[in-house]
Amino acid sequence: MLKREETVLAVIDIQGNLYLAMDDREFLLANTIKLIQGIRILEIPIILTEQVKIGPTIADLSFLMPDVEPLIKNSFSCCGDPRFMTALAATGKRQVLICGIEAHVCAYQTSMDLMAAGYEVHLAADAVSSRTARNREIGIRKLLSAGAILTSTEMALFELLKTATDPRARDIFRIIK
Repeated sequence: MLKREETVLAVIDIQGNLYLAMDDREFLLANTIKLIQGIRILEIPIILTEQVKIGPTIADLSFLMPDVEPLIKNSFSCCGDPRFMTALAATGKRQVLICGIEAHVCAYQTSMDLMAAGYEVHLAADAVSSRTARNREIGIRKLLSAGAILTSTEMALFELLKTATDPRARDIFRIIK
């Protein structure tokens, strides 16, 4: 299970025209917004990436993370950029919650490299997408068979919250509704 003291959220490449090409992008956006809002309430660190030459993170998301500087990368795997690995190591966290695009490219390659480096990867399946539903499904299936842990936005937030008596529970409940 996800633990607040061990988790970092990686928001991968939800930017520009690439976002506009995603299958079921409104569902992706709605769940990613909930995930980021909940993570902010729980005071969990966020690492934001952008693929070079695709444009900025979409405004609906960057608005929620004004203090998070995006790491612009050339490699499909975030782990191919030393700044990402430095930022991740600086958090001291070993569980990485993944959301973003594309499920079968950047989210997939990042997750594979993270697992190879000894991190526990939790894939928020309702907050990842690809240009086609088939590629999304294949990316998720490959990650599951490789050892990633499948989760959803709600499941992740409730795992991190742990109890309804947490002072932040009411704020999380408002997000989920």
